[in-house]
Amino acid sequence: MTPAPPTLLRTADELHARVRQGRRAVVMTMGALHEGHATLIRTARQAAGPDGEVVVTVFVNPLQFGAGEDLDRYPRTLDADLRLAGQAGADAVFAPAVDEVYPGGEPQVRVTAGPMGERLEGASRPGHFDGMLTVVAKLLHLTRPDLALFGQKDAQQLALIRRMVRDLNFGVEIVGVPTVREEDGLALSSRNRYLSPRERRTALALSQALFAGLDRHAAQEALRARAREVPATHARAEALNALGESRAAADAHAVSHAVPGGPDAVRAAARLVLDDAARLDPPLELDYLALVDPSDFTEIGDDHTGEAVLAVAARVGATRLIDNVPLVFGAAS
Repeated sequence: MTPAPPTLLRTADELHARVRQGRRAVVMTMGALHEGHATLIRTARQAAGPDGEVVVTVFVNPLQFGAGEDLDRYPRTLDADLRLAGQAGADAVFAPAVDEVYPGGEPQVRVTAGPMGERLEGASRPGHFDGMLTVVAKLLHLTRPDLALFGQKDAQQLALIRRMVRDLNFGVEIVGVPTVREEDGLALSSRNRYLSPRERRTALALSQALFAGLDRHAAQEALRARAREVPATHARAEALNALGESRAAADAHAVSHAVPGGPDAVRAAARLVLDDAARLDPPLELDYLALVDPSDFTEIGDDHTGEAVLAVAARVGATRLIDNVPLVFGAAS
């Protein structure tokens, strides 16, 4: 059975006139919806429940685009967006005009992202996060949700939204949804459509670099766990050898006596892939590779334990792409 198309709403008054039953879940987008957005909408549908409501916002926010960025080129595909949103379970699509969101022109009072918003993406795109937080704050007020869902692909954005909601006492739950990838590993993005076949092959280095760092991290954590389970004493090593477990003994001994690779080894594994991609045709032009604390997006040190984010941004041709993977250091301790 084909799901009913979602109601298209153009004004806040139309949205506020809707009768609400149950919880309202909101998914904020800039349109050009793809499977990543569909995953967000389906997750919102499950979270809202059968008696709740899912609202998808479609708004290309001019405050998030800096000089020379692709505001005019950004795809606008509302008819297709309505179909995808309905198929994924949305009840309504709120697609306001610019003067509905900013009735007096660009707002004079804005939300400032602070120091975290000046790092990584903020350093590469000055003012981007101020514009993003300002429109998210406005859309939260306009849609009045119980929960709002955002993709983890934009990890710094998600962290800043969570911080804004906490610091400014917004009464809404923020839910992060894992990154959705295409079969070849490339993170789904509206900008992927700009890539030529050759550019796409180069762009795969972003996810490949992250997976290389992830694999290196998993190997390190496994060795540390093995070292804790197999104390690296000479007698213990001899006993393991006698049992045919020489590799375990050697690994345990190496881990206990070597300086841990830790974050630097994870960065190095990822950078090798990116360095190779810089020599491709067309080349990958790296913006940043960072291994950061998700609470403030500062680089972590070798003594870091707990959650971390390995993040990368690069340009292939005229298209700028970002990606990341979450890690946990010392999980087995």
